[in-house]
Amino acid sequence: MASKLYVGNLPHSTTDSALNDFVINAGFQVASAVVIRDKLTGQARGFGFVELAEGEDLQRAVAGLNGQALEGRTLTVNEARPQRPGFSRPQGGGGYRGRSDRRRDY
Repeated sequence: MASKLYVGNLPHSTTDSALNDFVINAGFQVASAVVIRDKLTGQARGFGFVELAEGEDLQRAVAGLNGQALEGRTLTVNEARPQRPGFSRPQGGGGYRGRSDRRRDY
């Protein structure tokens, strides 16, 4: 079973391939590496996920990568938590209802 890492405090200039290369250069085999980007601007959000290849030790990877520097920033590396099923962000609406929106019962 493959293991997934959360990598935080990434520089905003980091690409998927740069994250992949960083983990490979640290001595770990990578199945995939993804830097999370803002949907509207496409700018990196400062964190990403790395899926380790079969047989890689998750705890050894966390210990080996946590606290390492990438482009002058100290990374935070932990085991990724599973995504909550059915989780989605609320979509707009909701806000303040003005005086004209109040219901009148007379």
